[in-house]
Amino acid sequence: MELTLDQLKQYDGTDPSNPIYIGVKGRIFDVSTAKPFYGPGGSYAMFAGKDASRALAKMSKNDEDVIGSLHGLTEKELGILDDWEKKFEAKYPIVGSLAA
Repeated sequence: MELTLDQLKQYDGTDPSNPIYIGVKGRIFDVSTAKPFYGPGGSYAMFAGKDASRALAKMSKNDEDVIGSLHGLTEKELGILDDWEKKFEAKYPIVGSLAA
């Protein structure tokens, strides 16, 4: 499955009939099993239905960082993002990719 960023928004947890998806480095992870964290009211709900790559790299919950752009990130931040990607791979199924 390939989704655009616009289509990914449908999977933000607000519609209980849809799974909860998060984009990380071009791939889409199904984080529905962690609904208390990523669902509405969860401490990481701002990542649901979005590409959270930059925010994860910067360890940020700021809206302006919840985007896919890796432009200008430091080597350390890119390393942090790689660590997050490994954690997501270990915990959640990959269900697709983000359209370029």
